[in-house]
Amino acid sequence: MKAVGWARSFPVSNGARAARQWTADHLASLSWSREAPDTAHSVLLTVSELVTNAHLHALGSAQLVLTWDGDCLHVSVADADPRLPTPREPGSGATSGRGLGIVQALADAWDVHSFHGGKAITACFHPVFGNGPHTR
Repeated sequence: MKAVGWARSFPVSNGARAARQWTADHLASLSWSREAPDTAHSVLLTVSELVTNAHLHALGSAQLVLTWDGDCLHVSVADADPRLPTPREPGSGATSGRGLGIVQALADAWDVHSFHGGKAITACFHPVFGNGPHTR
């Protein structure tokens, strides 16, 4: 199978909602999305978290790339903030700080890497036909 992919930039004004809708439209074109609804929902929540974080921390556009290679759907969000994020434990009353923890819980794998002038966070999702994230 050849890999397929899509890319789009989401300025702050479009927000995470537009990114989720765009992602949902592309997920619908993948043969497994209806048979693996938990995986599709995990992808959408991850897109929302990563695009929101890019808007909040980089104060600019988020570049979203989806790539399906036949085994894994790679969800990558890049922004212009060169600071690499690290998961943290927010206090019980905190209203933020859980995004990477959510991504870590939902994705089969994830990583962050820097590039000239920014960073990208990529999460990998293997379609799950059954009992939720992290099972095959």
